[in-house]
Amino acid sequence: MQRYFSEQNFSGNTLNLSEDVYKHAVVVMRMKAGSKFELVTPDKVVHVMELVTIDSAKKQAVAHECERFEHQVELPVEATIVCGLPKNDKTDLIVMKATELGVSKIVFFAGDWSVARWAKQKQAKKLERLQKIAKSASEQSHRTTIPEVSYLDGLEALLPDEDTVGLCAYEESAKAGEKGMLAKVFDVLKTGEKKKVTAVFGPEGGISPKEVELLKKKGFSFAGLGPRIMRAETAPLYFLSALSFALELE
Repeated sequence: MQRYFSEQNFSGNTLNLSEDVYKHAVVVMRMKAGSKFELVTPDKVVHVMELVTIDSAKKQAVAHECERFEHQVELPVEATIVCGLPKNDKTDLIVMKATELGVSKIVFFAGDWSVARWAKQKQAKKLERLQKIAKSASEQSHRTTIPEVSYLDGLEALLPDEDTVGLCAYEESAKAGEKGMLAKVFDVLKTGEKKKVTAVFGPEGGISPKEVELLKKKGFSFAGLGPRIMRAETAPLYFLSALSFALELE
């Protein structure tokens, strides 16, 4: 069943479709009176809605609530990935797939060794587009929340709180044969000692020595992700997959 998100909670039984939902449900999906879809409100309640009336001339439609329920599909911890800006349109891929894998927040940053850069006047527009990708991916994967996408000019502004365990995927750690840190972080999350995890991933050029020292001062641990070298867009997806396995499938 098609799923959409509402920016507001509602307590009644009927709903006037927003412009975006109308356009996708009626125009794109060609739903008719009697068609059903799911609507998720900010309180994470899923409402099963049935289209009652459609006014094509005014581009308006009314839906009636048939059922409401809560469905736990989110990761048991708040997972944030902090990714050095990759080249080309790889940001799109990271946002789409990380959303499907359950991420809570996606932060892109201009690393010391980043090839790509975002001009200041274009940052807001780029984030708006990526936020739409996150919303679409949340609908497709039937999540009950939409990840937040943001941008930092550098890792100096990264401020994890006391309830967060910090991790950096570091190529040099992998080369040195480091194998246990990722499992240790997952064990901390399993015990409930920490409720959030923030994982940092470098751009194609990697993490600079200066950034390594900065993350150490912020309390981050460094981990290898296996003997193979991963692309900048692959590493965060590997991490989220491993996190899901450790916390949801074991």
